[in-house]
Amino acid sequence: MSTSRVRVIDLETAGNGPNDVCEIGWQDVVLEDNGRWVVNDERGALMVNPGRPISPDTMAIHHILDEQVAGAPYWKNVAPEVLHPHGGIDALAAHRAAFEQRYCTPRLTGGLPWICTWKCALRIWPDLPRFSNQMLRYQRMPEGLVHEIGLPAHRGMPDAYVTAHHLRDLLNAASLGQLLAWSAEPGLLPRVPSGPDRGKGWDRLSTETLTEFLRDRDSDIRFSAQTELQRRGEFEPTAADEPVQQTLL
Repeated sequence: MSTSRVRVIDLETAGNGPNDVCEIGWQDVVLEDNGRWVVNDERGALMVNPGRPISPDTMAIHHILDEQVAGAPYWKNVAPEVLHPHGGIDALAAHRAAFEQRYCTPRLTGGLPWICTWKCALRIWPDLPRFSNQMLRYQRMPEGLVHEIGLPAHRGMPDAYVTAHHLRDLLNAASLGQLLAWSAEPGLLPRVPSGPDRGKGWDRLSTETLTEFLRDRDSDIRFSAQTELQRRGEFEPTAADEPVQQTLL
């Protein structure tokens, strides 16, 4: 019987092009015989030649230099061995997974499903004030997270390692299927993120205000407002309605 395994991925890039990856990091989370998910020792990182100079904007985030990737293989040669590890995996995961999915296309992943730990954290820990990978790290202080392995931040393996601890706890709070389902929808924001109602729970807003949010350009805001209206029985989707899931973020 094969072990259930989810591989957390974190990418660093040279810019915004489709092949601009300059580093990929990973960390596995596996299901033990006792039914609990754990972070194991399967982790690593590989440099990738993006085929172009690294932009100053991205270099200022991850501090990877052009000379560090000059002799590295290209993305199409690196991706398969990481995204298709020996023994197989059940899903890929990332924090704000839409970013990784821009580069880890179905052609490279074999169509594997994705878990977005950001979207799932919104569901499991809605009372937390912020949901970035590093803020979750210090707000939650996950058990067993070795501080030094999770550094430096904004590098492939350390960020994947931190995300994996969030994923482990999410998987131990909800099923793999539930996390995949939440990840396939827009993010369910626990509070209004901006504007005059910033910080308010959706249940505190009037029906008129919620209806106005249905026209917002942000799919997460539209979805969150729609969910509250549905909870009140004041929104009935029809075939003519715009699908709520157009983007992952």
